[in-house]
Formats: sequence, C-alpha cells, structure tokens
Amino acid sequence: MEKLIPTTLLENLPKLYETEGATDPLCHIKLFTPDSNWTWYIIEFSNDTRKIFYGYVVGFEKELGYFSLEEIESIRGILDLHIERDTSFQPTPLSIIKAQI
Repeated sequence: MEKLIPTTLLENLPKLYETEGATDPLCHIKLFTPDSNWTWYIIEFSNDTRKIFYGYVVGFEKELGYFSLEEIESIRGILDLHIERDTSFQPTPLSIIKAQI
C-alpha cells in the first residue's frame, strides 16, 4: 500500500462512516488508470483493516461505494498499466468533483 498511498496520507483520512451524515464530504485522494477512464476519489478509509475505502468512483457509472486496496492494485488498463495516485490532487469537496465531471 505504501507504494500507491503513503501511510502519511492515510493517517489524515476520516475513518469509515465518519462522514456518513456529511452533505458534502471531502475527497482526499485521487487514484486513476493512466490508460483508461476510471478514477477513484477516496473519502474514507478502514483504519482497522487498512484495506477498505469509501469514495466516489467514476467508470462505467458514477457512484459512491466501497472498494478494496486489493481490487485497486489488481486493476490494469488497456495497456496493462497500474493504477496511479494523482500527486497534485488537493482535498476537494465531492460537489465540486461531481460538477467537474
């Protein structure tokens, strides 16, 4: 995990269900396929298992949902490239992400 998402970033993420009542939660981390059109915006993280995330996924559909680190690490795009983290991404409210896509 350290390779894709540094531990220092995970320490600042809300725990799962912590933003459950929020009307416009922050998306803290952006992951993407460099050779496809899939993007994951991470909102929350399971601090217990360090494997489950909650966020906004843009792929075939645009939806909020849960996804695992194992799932993300196993995905490859059409050119067999690994998922990458957008290192220039700044925490952004979900409403702004939705409006830009």
